Amino acid sequence: MAKDVDFPPVWLAGFAAIGGLFGRAFPVHLALNDVVGSILILLGLVLMVIAALQMMVARTTVIPRRNPDAMVTGGVFRLSRNPIYLADVILLIGLYVAWDALIALPMIAVFIYVIQSRFILDEEARLSELFGEEYDAYRAKTRRWL
Repeated sequence: MAKDVDFPPVWLAGFAAIGGLFGRAFPVHLALNDVVGSILILLGLVLMVIAALQMMVARTTVIPRRNPDAMVTGGVFRLSRNPIYLADVILLIGLYVAWDALIALPMIAVFIYVIQSRFILDEEARLSELFGEEYDAYRAKTRRWL
């Protein structure tokens, strides 16, 4: 059962919910919270959609723990090896800001740690095994996050 729900969107939703609770309990409202938060949310969603579409065009999976059929290195994947996870982080920051949950912002580092340890490291090992030198060259020139 736990493996059935151990997916990045579930972690994202959990961290968002906790941040929302912090925002209600300890709101820190600044004049531009709504605007900045909305921009970050939109940016995160756009990045997520673009990256997912690029993976779909390449006919490879967007689902963690599945073996990819192709390696995507162009477009937004030139900026980050993990643009969907980066989009999750941007979206989460945007939610915290929009919800006046600035006190929850340090949880972003915990979210990054969870995503990296539970998903990214395994994905990188699988990519290295499947694509060898091609992946190693990509990894050498493209950062994990940004």
